[in-house]
Amino acid sequence: MTREPTDEELMQAFGRGEANAFETLYARHRAPLFRFLHGSVRDRGLAEELFQDVWQRVIAARIRYRPEARFATWLYQVAHHRLADHWRAKRHRPDPPPDGEERIAREADPDAPDRRLSEFEERRRLQRALEELPPEQREAVLLRLEQELSLEEIGRITGVGRETVKSRLRYAMDKLRARLRAS
Repeated sequence: MTREPTDEELMQAFGRGEANAFETLYARHRAPLFRFLHGSVRDRGLAEELFQDVWQRVIAARIRYRPEARFATWLYQVAHHRLADHWRAKRHRPDPPPDGEERIAREADPDAPDRRLSEFEERRRLQRALEELPPEQREAVLLRLEQELSLEEIGRITGVGRETVKSRLRYAMDKLRARLRAS
């Protein structure tokens, strides 16, 4: 019985020129990475642009990549830096687009057309509550809950200490609970 290669082994194989290794890495990480980026910027078009930029940076770094941390941690650190570049370029946090609610509503899950309305409403309430969080707290929550990264991995990605990550998560969860109780 052969074992699946790790992400780190795949990235090193890609660095040696094995294109199929990249295809496997991309297949493993494309959906969670896109969800993270989309959740961070709340704009599908912008998320797609950032998504492409992150993968271009991965491709560009293939030869110098060293597995000093899990590949996923490194990948999300690349994504974090790309997001930071984006926000720096903007010099402020943009307001959500006026048709943002409609855009989110149109993004129904194609795999579950019979889902109940109450589940949809609960997800919308949670999405709205997440959107109200400061960017640092929202990023920490998305990395922790959606990507299931450890506090240490989130700290490496965002460039802050473990205790700062813990604090951001605690404040974010308090705000989310209060917001969800109120609505």
